[in-house]
Amino acid sequence: MSQAPTSVLLGTLFVLLFFSAFFSSSETGMMAINRYRLRHLARKGHRGARRTVSLLERPDRLIGVILIGNNFVNILASALATIIAVRLWGDNGIAIATIGLTVVVLIFGEVTPKTIAAIYPERIAFPSSWVLYPLLKLLYPLVVVLNGVCGFLMRPFGIKPGDGSSDQLSAEELRTLVNESGLRLPQKRKGMLLGILDLEKVSVDDILIPRNDIVGIDIEDDIKEILDQLRDCQHTRVPVYKGDINNLIGMLHMRKIARLLSLEEVNKATLLQETVEPYYTPESTPLHTQLFNFQKAKERTAIVVDEYGDILGLVTLEDILEEIVGDFTTDVSDTSHDITPQDDGSYIIDGSASIRDINRILGWDLPVEDARTVSGLITEVMEFIPESSVCLQLGRYRFEILQVKDNRVRTVKVCLAP
Repeated sequence: MSQAPTSVLLGTLFVLLFFSAFFSSSETGMMAINRYRLRHLARKGHRGARRTVSLLERPDRLIGVILIGNNFVNILASALATIIAVRLWGDNGIAIATIGLTVVVLIFGEVTPKTIAAIYPERIAFPSSWVLYPLLKLLYPLVVVLNGVCGFLMRPFGIKPGDGSSDQLSAEELRTLVNESGLRLPQKRKGMLLGILDLEKVSVDDILIPRNDIVGIDIEDDIKEILDQLRDCQHTRVPVYKGDINNLIGMLHMRKIARLLSLEEVNKATLLQETVEPYYTPESTPLHTQLFNFQKAKERTAIVVDEYGDILGLVTLEDILEEIVGDFTTDVSDTSHDITPQDDGSYIIDGSASIRDINRILGWDLPVEDARTVSGLITEVMEFIPESSVCLQLGRYRFEILQVKDNRVRTVKVCLAP
């Protein structure tokens, strides 16, 4: 090679610099590519994506073949540059070649191609796979020996090349991924995905309808009052109890009620015959578990009980679905009778209103860790049962207590503090 014309050596040097840039860019492109998008493209049949996935299954071997190629062309380029420089400048050419080739390789063989590959990893990785895949097959024995030596050196540090990351996302990482999706994912769909991820953080106790707010049928009432109540009922399923909700007899479906009301005579015995066994669930059941329990039991309504078996409230399938998709109406007055908007921008809120419902409906961020209702939140913050006309501020929210009855806050006026 030392006898070859200088022009041939210069041409070969340029070719080697091109291959140096190729190996450098392919290394960065392969490592920087989005693994989840890559698998998506591979499942759709993209050839380049399939080859890239195959190469990335053993990143130690991929890096091995890239570094073998890159070091080979860089060392050969260094030798050629030295020969050319000595011919042109004599003994001073060695220093000139060392400095000059270092600058050229850094600019054209490292920084520039790696920067481009980091910005456009797919455009670099997919074409590179056409070369790297057969090159790995060709140099496989050398790559295996090289990786074996490296593995032996890393063994004292507890590092095994084959034990790479499985690239599995945790729930928190997936939540961050959804939040940072930007305009690529519509806001409503983003909210649904986040709602699904949040199901495991929320239990039925957080969204239940309190026992005091349950609309049910007391079988001890007069039959005429019961029938009037059934005709005006807005719910699909109604609990039937005796005297107290804890003495629950069963659940009555409105579909059966409509048929009963068409009869000439309806008595309590007829109503009791149409009731079905209630479905119970513990208060600590996570929502994602309860959703599957509803599906398994073919139920849509569950009675929530505490550790002593006392009834705390009621939860429905619709309540869980609203945690995912949000409320099915956008008008606050239609969405919740517990929240009444005022002309001055404030809201009159019932003390039993769920904090989670308020946050979801109004887009607020009231704390939900220590209390479930507005009354509980105020009592928790003040550490005593307040009187009417007492005001307090919690973060950016100002509360004015309008009514206190039976040792709990019944009505409160809430507005955003200026």
